[in-house]
Amino acid sequence: MTNPSRQRIVHPEWSRDAVIYQINTRQFTPEGTLTAASEQLGRLADLGIGIVWLMPVHEIGELNRKGSLGSPYAVKDYYSVSSELGTVEDLRAFVEQAHALGLRVILDWVANHTAWDNVLVSERPELYARGWDGELTPTPWWDWDDIVDLDFAAPGMREYMRDAMTYWVREVGVDGYRCDVAGFVPTDFWEDVRDALEEIKPVFMLAEWESRELHEAAFDMTYAWSWNSSMHELASGRADVDALRVYYAWNDRAYPDDAMRMLFVSNHDKNAWEGTEFEQFGDAVEAAVVLSFVSDGMPLIYNGQEAGNDRRLAFFDRDPIVWREHPMGDLYRRLIELKHATAALHNGAWGARMVEVRTSDRQQVLAFVRDSGQDAVLAAFNLSGAARDVELLRGPVAGTWRDLATGRQVRLEVGDVLPLPAWGWQVLVRA
Repeated sequence: MTNPSRQRIVHPEWSRDAVIYQINTRQFTPEGTLTAASEQLGRLADLGIGIVWLMPVHEIGELNRKGSLGSPYAVKDYYSVSSELGTVEDLRAFVEQAHALGLRVILDWVANHTAWDNVLVSERPELYARGWDGELTPTPWWDWDDIVDLDFAAPGMREYMRDAMTYWVREVGVDGYRCDVAGFVPTDFWEDVRDALEEIKPVFMLAEWESRELHEAAFDMTYAWSWNSSMHELASGRADVDALRVYYAWNDRAYPDDAMRMLFVSNHDKNAWEGTEFEQFGDAVEAAVVLSFVSDGMPLIYNGQEAGNDRRLAFFDRDPIVWREHPMGDLYRRLIELKHATAALHNGAWGARMVEVRTSDRQQVLAFVRDSGQDAVLAAFNLSGAARDVELLRGPVAGTWRDLATGRQVRLEVGDVLPLPAWGWQVLVRA
């Protein structure tokens, strides 16, 4: 439970208009190393990325390993860097190169569980949870047989994990963490860690979880799993736009005003186990990407999306991304430029609230305005498989706007009609 006397977190200034980019280092380059990945940081900076999230970099367990290389989330030693990826010095060089380019780096951190052969199993066995038989146990109910659970009620557990997390910020210079299954770990532990990290430098913390309490004193941003699932249901024809309205209603009223939510159409879990964004969203994929940028939230790009990657990347083995020029890369570049240039689209309380525009096609069309007072964006999405002429019935639409796609100016009033193709979108910026 959150301590009511604890100060609310302050988001680092550099997260104001940031876009986050996930690197699966094993698959990011043909070499699969940190050194090779660092050579791509200039490309990411040129694209406009602000935060680079590295999947776990630690040595991977061998006992009960899955696949030939194992899961990066089965950590063998929290103070190590996997020899598959490089060395601690390679990681430090990666972070320094990122900082020189104006990028920030967060590490993926796995606090809930370890590999079966983690050094703690022999050195600190009292830190582990036990099953009904008194033996080490994987996380119940999940197919995670390559890991065993830690026990955060055990004396010394919190101190060990806190010290390990401060080590990488203090000694290597990382700028925060993405915390795996954050809700499986007590919230007040994360709050204590946030305090310890902030004593070293301002950090950014991302929780793989959706609980609003995590925003109070621990995390800058949580996953918007329900946004992704609602968008998927809609794209699959199993829901209408009301599914997204439910997400936005909760986000607008139940979460703190400055909470950041991570909007994504893919990530390592989705890609590996459920399918690429093209499999997940079909003809709606472009609309989903655009919506992730112009609605309230911080957009995620999973490595390869800008190259139109259409393969499920292997999770436990090497499977390098095939890089290529692709229209999705051009779309991402335009959207990132728009986000940086438009205060209304900035993250958290820096950005503007979404104000719904009522239209003649409520069940198939989502439309809204975000107005910061100095600039504004009007966005309309036809989230159906049929073309529609959409009448704007009510909302702050009056004025002169510039079409993001064409650059043409458009004068609008309530009662005007927007033609939208199947799964089409229109983003207008106040001229």
